[in-house]
Amino acid sequence: MTAPRSLTAPEVQVGQELPPLTHHVTATTVVLGALASRDWRPMHHDKDFAVNRNGVRDIFINTPNNAAWFERFVTDWSGPQGRLGRMSFKMKTPVFPGDDMTFSGRVAATSVDASGCHWVDLDVAVSVAGKVHTEGRIRLALPADPNDNPWRRQGADWKP
Repeated sequence: MTAPRSLTAPEVQVGQELPPLTHHVTATTVVLGALASRDWRPMHHDKDFAVNRNGVRDIFINTPNNAAWFERFVTDWSGPQGRLGRMSFKMKTPVFPGDDMTFSGRVAATSVDASGCHWVDLDVAVSVAGKVHTEGRIRLALPADPNDNPWRRQGADWKP
């Protein structure tokens, strides 16, 4: 069995769109994400609390779960040698069970740092029914060629 192919930096161009990822959110999606991140706050597992104390329609995806989905989205695109350097995002509207969340992304910039690491800056978003609920930016290292591997970079050679 061969390893999955990784995208290399020369294959990426500014303006390039990432293939969208859509996931139907269930209560299980929300609760397992909260459990995995050890987020015991009741608005992520107790519908009564979320509705009556937080004034929202249901439990909702937490920040670490959202980050994990973003990481999956960009590494599905990049392949296994894509290495997350930085991520920032702003959650504007909660994502609830019953929503179909769609991840989208676009290459905003490419660069090479002094150590020779190739970077891709991605503008990313989560939308539900065509409305952006979360938006952000991700900095991802990609191999320069099939013999390069950003996961081998350490110390001064890794400056995200």
